[in-house]
Amino acid sequence: MSEPVDREPAGGRHHKPFDDTADVPVIGSEDVLAAPVNSYSGPPSAPRPPARRSPWNRPRDRVVAALILVAALTGGLLIWAGSESRSTISQTAQKGQPLPPAPDAVPGSLTELWRAPDGAVPVPVAGETTVVTASGGDVLGRDPLTGAVRWQYSRDLQLCTASRAWTHVLAVFRKDGLNNESGCSEVVELDPDTGHRTAQRTGSAQLGTRLVSDGAYVTAYGPTLLNTWRDDLVETVEYGRVPALVNPGKQPRTGCSYGSVAAAAGQVGVLERCPRDQGDRITVLQAVPKDSDQPEVSYSQVLPGTSAQLVAMSGDNAAVAMPAQRLLLIYGPDGSQIAAYPLDLPAADLARDPAGGVASTSVTSSNVYWFTGSKLMALSRDTLTPLWTLGSALGPGVMFDHQLVVPIQGGLAVLNEQNGSTIRTIGLDRHGYTGPVRLTAVGPVLLEQRGDTVVALR
Repeated sequence: MSEPVDREPAGGRHHKPFDDTADVPVIGSEDVLAAPVNSYSGPPSAPRPPARRSPWNRPRDRVVAALILVAALTGGLLIWAGSESRSTISQTAQKGQPLPPAPDAVPGSLTELWRAPDGAVPVPVAGETTVVTASGGDVLGRDPLTGAVRWQYSRDLQLCTASRAWTHVLAVFRKDGLNNESGCSEVVELDPDTGHRTAQRTGSAQLGTRLVSDGAYVTAYGPTLLNTWRDDLVETVEYGRVPALVNPGKQPRTGCSYGSVAAAAGQVGVLERCPRDQGDRITVLQAVPKDSDQPEVSYSQVLPGTSAQLVAMSGDNAAVAMPAQRLLLIYGPDGSQIAAYPLDLPAADLARDPAGGVASTSVTSSNVYWFTGSKLMALSRDTLTPLWTLGSALGPGVMFDHQLVVPIQGGLAVLNEQNGSTIRTIGLDRHGYTGPVRLTAVGPVLLEQRGDTVVALR
């Protein structure tokens, strides 16, 4: 029998194991994850600190966290509950469809389409495709042909006034202002055709305010304070008794009261009554002064009498009615009197200041129309020279269907702008209303403001 033969394993040559007493381990029994024998592994590792217990695992900490969360939620809820957003309803709309074109001439008869409350608006307000009414705390955009509400902006505050300005609608709400003075401090600018809010400010307009615009700037009238804003509602100037005055000595006169206001060509005119003056005073100031905290006065002139009324401004001229003298005085750009015209008006027409400090006027490309209270007086737009007078009027005229239309007793009169001659009259039943009427036209629709109500006619 032959002797057994050692066979080489498949993984390599077969070796006999080393002696158990050797310093080297037996091949095949080595732990390859262990560090080699006699190798240096550095100093011994420091003992690992025990894991830190979360502070929120303790019941006391959980209670504190819950209290913080409840306080944050409660505070946020209280802020929201008292915020403007909580007390505001804003429902916007897409711009309405274009209106039918206006006819070439005023039709021979007009029919009432709809009517709506509109107590905060002295003159009807309209955009390109929408009529805007304002009453109570609601500003509503309506379809001109049906009166249906298209958009809504409402506050839990009472409206002081609303007016068309630039291409927007300004709504002024009653709210206490600085030093808790009662006033009309919340001002919102809205797109008339969609109801989207385009600007907002908190100001210091006074109670009874009305808005007057020269096309570029708007001034809020108050009995002792004027505020002027540009089209993003940034205030450009304050004039008069400024609340919380930061820089004293900037206002020319702070002890005066105001009777009426007008604006034109980047200037604001105001009729002042000051204790030390023998007569009323007309003051014209820049809508945007060089220094924002100091009014820039173009001129200030004491008038030859009292109970005056600032009727209108056009370009650099200003027209002032003097009831005692029965004169209409025209003042030029430097404050000098350049003309005087007789006024044949009933004493009651000028017995008091105009409502809201703004005379009842309208402007066309040719003339300025002033409703005195019983008559309509046409003034040249260039010079404010009186041109003609119409009796039995109820308000100033507007251009409607390419013609001048004036509200009169019993209806409307279509007039020639050049000489005031009557082209024709249109009978209209106002259902017992006999007070002043203000007009606005939008497309083929004529709007009549009768007191606290607007009426759409076509």
